[in-house]
Amino acid sequence: MPDAERRWRLSDFAYDLPQERIAQTPLEKRDQSKLLVLDGKRIEDRRFFELGEYLRAGDCLVLNETRVIPARLIGVRDNGAAAEILLLKRRDLTVWEALCKPGKKLKIGANISFGPKLTAIVEDRLEDGIRLVRFLFEGVFEALLDELGETPLPPYIKEQWPDPERYQTVYARFDGSAAAPTAGLHFTASLLSDIEAMGVSLATLTLHVGLGTFRPVRAEDLDHHVMHEEHFLFPEAAARTIKQTRQNGGRIIAVGTTSARVLETVALEQNLDRLTAMEGDSRLFIRPGFDFQLTDGLVTNFHLPESTLLMLVAAFAGYEEIMQAYRHAIQHDYRFFSFGDAMLLLPSGNNRSGEMR
Repeated sequence: MPDAERRWRLSDFAYDLPQERIAQTPLEKRDQSKLLVLDGKRIEDRRFFELGEYLRAGDCLVLNETRVIPARLIGVRDNGAAAEILLLKRRDLTVWEALCKPGKKLKIGANISFGPKLTAIVEDRLEDGIRLVRFLFEGVFEALLDELGETPLPPYIKEQWPDPERYQTVYARFDGSAAAPTAGLHFTASLLSDIEAMGVSLATLTLHVGLGTFRPVRAEDLDHHVMHEEHFLFPEAAARTIKQTRQNGGRIIAVGTTSARVLETVALEQNLDRLTAMEGDSRLFIRPGFDFQLTDGLVTNFHLPESTLLMLVAAFAGYEEIMQAYRHAIQHDYRFFSFGDAMLLLPSGNNRSGEMR
């Protein structure tokens, strides 16, 4: 049955992953990670620094410039018990949407202290356990966050690592994410420079990674899953570069599922012949059967079972093709998840530099 006609269920995206395949630390050199190239149905095992061999002059790489903030704050409640806040989305200068622990005990009006200069008050309950939190502080909030906050590593990473910059892309610019757009972690400045020198354009946008990306799917019937909003900015420069790439017959290669979600959100809202800047909140849930309009190729990591990210890459490259690629990756000792290895997906069969569609 074609992907577009199948009724998709959460269990369709389950797979068994040995614990030792979950990367606990980043490689010393970013671009030395493995790169699984899925070209149509064909699989190739490469290294990330060889990515340029699959690009050609006139293509465009689309990068998400979001920067991870030290979004995890650990403090104490009025009764002395521990509490934790994970910042998700800023509403204004003092108010954030956040996840709180222990959720059931932090009722409206609860106070959490993070030191003499920073306090939080729970003001409201939103959907799916999200709280609206107001901060009271002395000084500059961002400076206090840098001092008191922690980088919110995923729960499957158990090891400590010394350099929080390794959980940032080399091109990260705009603070706002609760998690890294991990496909971009493999790039070095020199690799990007080499790719540009080939005649490949770079377009940049921003999507601040929040609950929509990393919250588990709970509905077995995917028709019942609702994505959380994530804020994005699609600037005029990106619109201009992408439009020119399309007009000249080049391919648009999204770096990361977050970049692809912005591109496809914009595509649903605009006339593609007249792309222009756009800012907003995306709830776009991409799963098999989705018709991609602006994404011709995708650089991505290996994603958690039953995650919306796995559903997106299955929609892009084909469900059977992706599941086969994941089985190949497990058998060939690829590293999975945030600090793991990468994939290049070219579902149309376009791969080597110089080959035509």
